[in-house]
Amino acid sequence: MKYAIAATALVMSAATVFAQTPAPTTTTPATKPAATAQATGTCKAQAAAKKLAGAALTSFMKKCERDATTACNKSAADKKLTGAAKTSHTKKCLSDAVGS
Repeated sequence: MKYAIAATALVMSAATVFAQTPAPTTTTPATKPAATAQATGTCKAQAAAKKLAGAALTSFMKKCERDATTACNKSAADKKLTGAAKTSHTKKCLSDAVGS
């Protein structure tokens, strides 16, 4: 009986140690808008590398552009840009992320 209690206590203490370990986090630097697209190339380059065509290409490009727009808007907000400066920054950021 003592062994069963000791074993249970040991398992419980090991479980709490693993439960307290934080999950690794990844952060994207604020200076790199659309970090996902830039890290692996532009949206168009990614689509070409994956050899996408038709509906798959359209779907991929829409999602990639949407993600890039979100990242670029966040970057502009982090830099506290407004008006023409925000528009210019966002346009340049999107063209860099999506590709030409």
